[in-house]
Amino acid sequence: MTMTVDRPTQRATKRRWRAGKDPAGEPARPVPPPPRVRRRWGVFAAMASVVCLGALGNVWLHQVSTDAHQVVAARSTIARGQVITRADLVTVQVGLDPALHPVLAAQLETVVGRRAALDVAAGSLLTAESVTDEVVPPRGMSVVGVAVPAGLMPGTALLAGDTIRVVATPGAQGEATPGPQRTIRATVVSAAPGADTGQGTATVLTVQVPQGDAAELAALAATGRVAIVVDSRVR
Repeated sequence: MTMTVDRPTQRATKRRWRAGKDPAGEPARPVPPPPRVRRRWGVFAAMASVVCLGALGNVWLHQVSTDAHQVVAARSTIARGQVITRADLVTVQVGLDPALHPVLAAQLETVVGRRAALDVAAGSLLTAESVTDEVVPPRGMSVVGVAVPAGLMPGTALLAGDTIRVVATPGAQGEATPGPQRTIRATVVSAAPGADTGQGTATVLTVQVPQGDAAELAALAATGRVAIVVDSRVR
């Protein structure tokens, strides 16, 4: 048995590949080059910006936390002359202005038991000027409460420390009677809204007067027939 090998055919096929043709005689398709990698520089720049902003934010937070101090603030409104209790106070962390001199949290206990030298609104920081050791009322003075109808109060709000005159109005339904009216000079300690009398909400004034005038003022206040006059606030 004889085998025949077609070697010329194989050599022809190789020549066709070298000539750029496939074995069938068709032109061979060129092999495309590998794709080029596109560098997205905008994405890299955005990532770098985020990293820089994060670093700056950390620096800022560190600076803020370093400058913050624990100080004492009023948890609720404290009226002038009121004895300050621990329940009236709270500690807060704030960044301090060099011009401010608040009571530091470490000094909180030195404030408890003292009196408010002025009205302190809820949330306000306490300073050395906010407290006093002065007793209210001082020796020779008395404190009296006076409920005044809305129509017999001045249109302006009364402040602690205001000098006023409590004027008796013995006429019917608060109408003034002829002749000089009895007046008592007093200093406002605090003012707070009272009950609604049907003619508006009355104001309850806590006033300080000389001991000799306290009984008379209390008797006048009991009639509900007094009006308030505010004198000059010039100190």
